Amino acid sequence: MHNTADTLDKYVEGWTPAPVTDEDPMPAGPATAMSALLDQPELVAEFGDPLPPLWHWVYFLHWPRQHELGADGHPSGGHFLPPIPDRQRMFAGGRCEILDPLRLGTPAERIASLKNVAVKRGRTGEMVFVTQHNEFRQHGRTCLIEELDIVYRSGRSAAEHPASLDTTVAPQPDGAWHLGAQPDSTLLFRFSALTANAHRIHYDTPYVRGEEGYPGLVVHGPLLAVLMMELVRRNASQQVRSLSFRLRSPVFAGEQLAACGTPVEEGVDLHVATHREARHATAEVMFACP
Repeated sequence: MHNTADTLDKYVEGWTPAPVTDEDPMPAGPATAMSALLDQPELVAEFGDPLPPLWHWVYFLHWPRQHELGADGHPSGGHFLPPIPDRQRMFAGGRCEILDPLRLGTPAERIASLKNVAVKRGRTGEMVFVTQHNEFRQHGRTCLIEELDIVYRSGRSAAEHPASLDTTVAPQPDGAWHLGAQPDSTLLFRFSALTANAHRIHYDTPYVRGEEGYPGLVVHGPLLAVLMMELVRRNASQQVRSLSFRLRSPVFAGEQLAACGTPVEEGVDLHVATHREARHATAEVMFACP
């Protein structure tokens, strides 16, 4: 833990990592694996097809060497990881504008850059908010623009979590569209592998209970976002032009959840509920003009 007399501003002052460009051939394999993970009877996307929104998260993966991981499974260092002590990471949300869907089999380029870094102070202490800007191109044309909001703190959070979990109670869904799920440890393990996420809170029960203070394995925030967008993919025929999502509170393995959607003018409002809480995650989708 850093000295309580210090503030996190001193660690990120002048921290300006340069943009990074990566390439990916966009093979069909990761999309095939995502189709299986979501229990689809047929492939959702094949060679030449557009990727569903947010499925680009299974591409442009970074696999650090084993010795480069910290005790929590996250990389101990990285280009866009703020240089603060005893760093803890939380995925807070993001936004995505889809100008033209990325297509399988067409090599793509991602230009990642730091858009913003800010230190904020709340009731649980100081946090560093980092916004990463990603631009994806195919054939030299910008197809997708994304911003991801990541929150970092120095040391453990003081947030309170339920002491035990009730896996028998389903939430009462609302809205016109519903998708029920009960993520288990196997699903979380597969999603971790598919997204190159070695964070131990998603697969190591003794660690998550003893070190992090959670009652069980934590469902990935990105998985909640994917489930909300899966609801759109299964129910809407329009192309998604833009989306934004916010991750508000954790869902735990074994809990029954419901992704719910309400069509609104030119789009859809979405959320993920459990019996404990109605808004673990929320999202807004806007469709492209016909």
